[in-house]
Amino acid sequence: MKRSGPLFTLLAGLLLALFMLSLNVTSGTRSTSTGSESSGDVVQASPTPTASPPSGKPSPSPSPSKTAVPNADYAGRTDDDSSAIAVTLRDGKAVAYFCDGKDQESWLKGDVKADGSMRLTGQNGNVLTGELKGKRIRGTVDMGQRKYGFTADKAVKPSGLYRATATVRGAEVDGGWIVLPSGQQVGILNRAGKPSPAPRIDPETGAVTVDGQRLTAKPVTP
Repeated sequence: MKRSGPLFTLLAGLLLALFMLSLNVTSGTRSTSTGSESSGDVVQASPTPTASPPSGKPSPSPSPSKTAVPNADYAGRTDDDSSAIAVTLRDGKAVAYFCDGKDQESWLKGDVKADGSMRLTGQNGNVLTGELKGKRIRGTVDMGQRKYGFTADKAVKPSGLYRATATVRGAEVDGGWIVLPSGQQVGILNRAGKPSPAPRIDPETGAVTVDGQRLTAKPVTP
């Protein structure tokens, strides 16, 4: 009896140890499983939703482009009827000729704005300011000592502005002509810088005879 007591005690201890070991294994498995699930929750987090791009505002409509001034020729007289004026417009540029048919003249040039206004300049500080409205240019020519108001209506060929340059009998010749809608011609011919009334030209061909030599006056453009 004395020998069986310790044996039972040893068996009881072994059983207790096995029981405790099984508890530890089970507890560790559950802990590991729980940790895996927690780790899985972090990995499988729902993706961040992609932000939708801001709605684009419609581009403002481009402002309508201004209409360019049409190419055309204009001719007329000053308000006091003492002189003539002709203006030629091409691609936003202008050239003008002021002439009294005796000894006073001026060639002027410059730009024409989209609204039809213009400021043309010539030698000796001469300035033409005008504005195109419809089929007519109204404005003034400042010749230094005097200003002339003028009106120039749209001209149809052969009306318009003509010029001829050449060397005749050793002298430089420069002539300018304004052919008005009425058929009247106003022009000045410079021989070596000396002005005088210009001879008539044939407006259909531009032919003109100067000191016995035949020249051709051509339409003037900027």
